[in-house]
Amino acid sequence: MDLLYKLLIYIHVVSAVASIGPFFILIPIVNRLVTPIEAELQSFLHTFRFVVRFTKHAGHVLIGSGVLLVILGPWTWKTPWIVATLVLLFSSLFFLARAFSPTLRKFQEANHHRELLVKKLKKAVWTYLLLLLTMLWFMVVKPNM
Repeated sequence: MDLLYKLLIYIHVVSAVASIGPFFILIPIVNRLVTPIEAELQSFLHTFRFVVRFTKHAGHVLIGSGVLLVILGPWTWKTPWIVATLVLLFSSLFFLARAFSPTLRKFQEANHHRELLVKKLKKAVWTYLLLLLTMLWFMVVKPNM
């Protein structure tokens, strides 16, 4: 059981890295979305979509391993840092569903306002990173609340 628990911790940490890390590459990409030529724009948007899709799947592993860690570990669902993480998790799921895909689709419209869409994506990236990093802080620090 001890080896299984350690393996779950490892999977949980790797999936946290995979859920958070790729969003950092979007920071320079979103800055380049303002004035690219059409071929570059499509490449940037493809990368953006891939990162969002990849991190969603890494998030599934993260949630699954987190549930197993709570079930098999010393904490309960009522532990304050777990409750706070879950609140942020559900908030981030709603945010993720509404922040990226609809905005990325608007780039395909003929009369899109690129500067406004880029500003919206930039804000979404930073907001989502803040949510993810706050959840990571709760998991690492496990503060007494």
